[in-house]
Parts: sequence; structure tokens; C-alpha cells
Amino acid sequence: MERQGRLQVYTGNGKGKTTAMLGLAVRAACSGMRVYIGQFMKGQDYSELCLPERFPEITMEQFGTPDFILPGNKPTAEDIQLAEAGLVAVTSAMLNGDYDMVMADEICVSVHMGLLSEEQLLELAAVRPANTEVVFTGRYATDGIIQVADLVTEMMAIKHYYDTEKLSARAGIEN
Repeated sequence: MERQGRLQVYTGNGKGKTTAMLGLAVRAACSGMRVYIGQFMKGQDYSELCLPERFPEITMEQFGTPDFILPGNKPTAEDIQLAEAGLVAVTSAMLNGDYDMVMADEICVSVHMGLLSEEQLLELAAVRPANTEVVFTGRYATDGIIQVADLVTEMMAIKHYYDTEKLSARAGIEN
């Protein structure tokens, strides 16, 4: 059987990785596809958390604490435990046949931060069903993930108002 589902990766230092994924989720839901979104390293209140209320085809879970893991800081045992729980949930959603599209938001940066291993992501990619679209997002996608992906988009930061205006994240725009 020819594979219909693909592995898409949205990575890079520019803004728009999660936004692209969420747009794809809405497009899929509007076409009647069932979508699962697992958000890694996120435990904050983001605007997109209302998606399941507005689109019953979308299921969304967060696997992170309200605190950010800052570069250079070692993740806590709780951070690692939540990431592992997220990996189990994403794997289950991918394999249980309930979803047409499974998205793992910030999973690439979870590897970079030491919460998960590249091998775990490669295994996840390897066992995906032929008819399931899978999406990974996050900075620092590894060469191994890029090699096995069917589509890779790198968001490149050219100019951002955070740098010039020191703005906080705005509801509906950045969070």
C-alpha cells in the first residue's frame, strides 16, 4: 500500500512553526479529518487551547509545566516525566486509529533540551501508520529527523518586533 500520510516538520528560529501547524489542524478539521495535538514543553494558557471547543474534530493536550525551560538550564524530573507522557500519548493517538492527523508541537526542541532523544522521535516516525499525517514542530530539528521527513519547512527570523520593541506576547497573535 502506498503511503498517503506524510511526516511534516516545521523548524527554525523564526516565528510561525506552531501557527503553521495550527492552520493545518484547522484545515484538516474543516475537511472532516480527526486531529490530535500534543503540545510538548507547554503548560501555559495559550489562545489555541479553545480549538477543541470550536472544532470537535480536534483533541489537544499539553505536556509541560507553566514554567519555561531556559537554554542552559537543566530540565527537571517533572519536565522529563511530562515529555515522556506526551510521547506515550502521541504514539497512542497515532496508532489507535482514532485520528487522521497527529501533531507533536515543540517535540523537536524537546530533544534539543534533553527531554526526549532523537532515537525516540525516529522510532515514532518509523511506526506511523501509512494513512496518518504526522507533524513535528520546534526549533532544532535534528539531521536524522530532517532525513526521514517528507516535508521540512524552516522558519527563518529576519526581523521581529520582540527585538526592536521588546513587546510581550499578545493574545491571539503570539499566544
